[in-house]
Amino acid sequence: MAGTTPHVQTVKMVITGPFNAGKTEFIRTISEIEVVSTEQKISSDPEKVKETTTVAMDFGRLTVDKNLILHIYGTPGQRRFEFMWDILSEGMLGFILMVDSTRPETFREARYILESFSDHSDSPYVVAVNKQDLEEAWDVEDIRHALRLRDTIPVLPCVATEMQPVKKILLSLLEIIKKRLEEQ
Repeated sequence: MAGTTPHVQTVKMVITGPFNAGKTEFIRTISEIEVVSTEQKISSDPEKVKETTTVAMDFGRLTVDKNLILHIYGTPGQRRFEFMWDILSEGMLGFILMVDSTRPETFREARYILESFSDHSDSPYVVAVNKQDLEEAWDVEDIRHALRLRDTIPVLPCVATEMQPVKKILLSLLEIIKKRLEEQ
């Protein structure tokens, strides 16, 4: 029919993971809008690696094509803001668990966050193993083992500041979501 506009579908995706895993950077890398962020200063110490933390959420948007727009929400990574995980997981079609591959001390927290999200929703997910460009990064398969993930769960290498890996991870999750929707 001439003159009709195509239906635009909006898909909600959530990026979650422990503190300083790279969630905000991931969203900043891919978002076509300036990321809406709720960061608070956590330190005035110039020696600290990270001076701010997300306290509510980050929000970015990506137009995949004329029919599909992604709304990408980033969660806080600290348990004291866990109530936001419940809020942000509402209505999501999928999520990405982001893990800092250079900080094995955060893997237990990543597993806790994964279980928490899985308890709220049966949405599909992928695991983004961030900071793979650093020498001390753990191997992707070693992280799969450390997090006790099934072989069917995609565990993908990532550098959150680089467009190609970020795009590949989002497309992998979108493909899983698409397959699931077709099966319904």
